[in-house]
Amino acid sequence: MTTTMKLLAAALLAATAMPAAAADCKIEIGLVMELTGPAGEYGQAGAKSVEMAFRDINEAGGAAGCDLVTDTRDSQSQGNVAVDVATQLVQVKKVPVVIGGIISSVSIPILTSVTAPAKVVQVSPASSSPTLTALGRDGKTNGMFFRTITSDALQGVAAAKYAIDKGFKKLAVIHVNNDFGVNMVAEFKRAYEALGGTVVSVTPYNEKQASYASEVTAAMAGEPDGLYLVSYPVDGATIARTWISQGGVQKFLLNDGMNSPDFIGSVGAEYLNEAYGTSSGTSPTASTEYFNANYKAFSGIEPSNPAADRSYDAGAIVGLAVAKAGGADSAKIREAIYAVLDPKGEPIHAGKDEFAKALKLIAEDKPIRYEGVIGPVAFDQYGDITGPFRLWQIKDGAVTTTGEMSTDDVAAIKASIK
Repeated sequence: MTTTMKLLAAALLAATAMPAAAADCKIEIGLVMELTGPAGEYGQAGAKSVEMAFRDINEAGGAAGCDLVTDTRDSQSQGNVAVDVATQLVQVKKVPVVIGGIISSVSIPILTSVTAPAKVVQVSPASSSPTLTALGRDGKTNGMFFRTITSDALQGVAAAKYAIDKGFKKLAVIHVNNDFGVNMVAEFKRAYEALGGTVVSVTPYNEKQASYASEVTAAMAGEPDGLYLVSYPVDGATIARTWISQGGVQKFLLNDGMNSPDFIGSVGAEYLNEAYGTSSGTSPTASTEYFNANYKAFSGIEPSNPAADRSYDAGAIVGLAVAKAGGADSAKIREAIYAVLDPKGEPIHAGKDEFAKALKLIAEDKPIRYEGVIGPVAFDQYGDITGPFRLWQIKDGAVTTTGEMSTDDVAAIKASIK
């Protein structure tokens, strides 16, 4: 073979090898999810949602020419475990982003102990504690934290107004004794009492107890006409069953996490026909339709799981931001998160075809606006989004939407009770 032919053969071999090298390129994103423990149902749904978003982006061509892959760790619904596994992801695996946790008592220690000090982006799909806003306001997040759920500072007000509208005049409160539960109840109580309601008792509980009989007995003092239960499906079902068995009024106000088939099945649908709740809501888009039509086939989980829709959006926003940033640089990804939600950008929805359009526009340096499963969102300087809030009721074993409360509605109520 002549020298010229050898050079041509080498060039052809290199050219044919290039696509294989590109296909081998991977960008690893850390997931810290509550796969087990009291919030296990949410974490399992959240992990599957992120995986689905990454699959859709990968099939559209990948982010910055690479496949997005997850390194998923189980927080066991415990903050100390979450810190340990997040430290491994950030310090050893060098991931540029951590998605998680689901509950605030997991997300907050990850943020304060791991991601903020390391200046690594963290996106929580479902942690709603006002403490996270306060940390941002106090400069303790390094601007690296985002969440695709509204703060309980607003949701507590929405729940108070809904309780009054549904005729709850005297409520007992039982709440999980963590940052989420304490803050939610504080916001709710202030608004509910200002609107004319009476809180007859507030009883905190610690998780994973075999029995909650003493907490239920304490909560029943004062003859309430209903129970506001701020909990998670496993412990919440045990508490609700105890309440019913001890003769408590079968009228409930529930937080967003209790919008769960497991909770309904464990308590018994026949006892929950006067159970009402609020959730961080959605403004339906084409993304909502896509997700609702495809999620269960991918995950085996109902798309109505409270953590599912907003976890897909967390994954999609992160994936598009990696593409916009051009790689796995955490500081660039942080800036790109705002960029892929540009209100002046071309609307982009969920799914392979839409993401292919987004990747093309990003390559052309044109603005995009991802309009997700929960609707069009934007982040403020603290990583917060705004409402709306979904109002729902359990009826015949199913969760039915009864209405919606806008952010403006909630802000007006909040302003009126100061």
